[in-house]
Amino acid sequence: MTEISAGVPDHAAGIDGRTALVTGAASGIGAACALRLAAAGARVRALDRDAAGLAALREKAGRLPGTVEEVVLDLTDLDAAEETAAGTDILVNNAGLQLVRPITDFPPEDFHTVLTVMLEAPFRLLRGALPHMYARGWGRVVNISSVHGLRASAFKSAYVTAKHGLEGLSKVAALEGAPHGVTSNCVSPGYVRTPLVEKQLADQAAAHGVPVAEVVGTVLLADSAVKRLVEPEEVAEAVAYLCGPYAASVTGTTLTMDGGWSAH
Repeated sequence: MTEISAGVPDHAAGIDGRTALVTGAASGIGAACALRLAAAGARVRALDRDAAGLAALREKAGRLPGTVEEVVLDLTDLDAAEETAAGTDILVNNAGLQLVRPITDFPPEDFHTVLTVMLEAPFRLLRGALPHMYARGWGRVVNISSVHGLRASAFKSAYVTAKHGLEGLSKVAALEGAPHGVTSNCVSPGYVRTPLVEKQLADQAAAHGVPVAEVVGTVLLADSAVKRLVEPEEVAEAVAYLCGPYAASVTGTTLTMDGGWSAH
């Protein structure tokens, strides 16, 4: 077995002291990512429009090696989003919305909002973050995509469109960032135990004509070989890996955590 060179730094060394921006950080995957990066010593800017959720997150992070700074912002304010990303070493694009409706009933204004928050805002955050990363010769971009960035489901036109677009944006950022020491990747989980999933259960039940109590088993996990929801901490651990030194050659790709859904 080939030994790892003694010059290779410890995993946490790639994150310790870095400035990280995590969007949608008040709960779910975003909160787990913010705490995981702070545990590795990052100075985390936790961005969300939910001020109370961010305050609770900061309390949880109180004894961690890193810090958590609350940034209350609605990502539909694209100029403010781009400005907020300045000086960022690690960018985690996580914020998301969901609405389950057939295309014929999908409100155009909601389609626009979903794409603004989940695709245009990540583009603007990249614009704000990349100059600093390029100047430092180091940067990590992790886009929280979804199995819906790889596969489609009925009744989710805006979400699927946004996630497919995010996968493409991530690859372009990888190609442009490589000469500057910047990697860009997606983490694409299946259904995660988050408020976003919990809030769609009633809509899913109505769309598929099944009781709410049966949605997780018969709808959400129907194509998954692993019959359980992904935990937010599992996603956060994948994000930490992609931000660490042992992933320096991992770029332009997707780490899929879908319980075998896309293996079909």
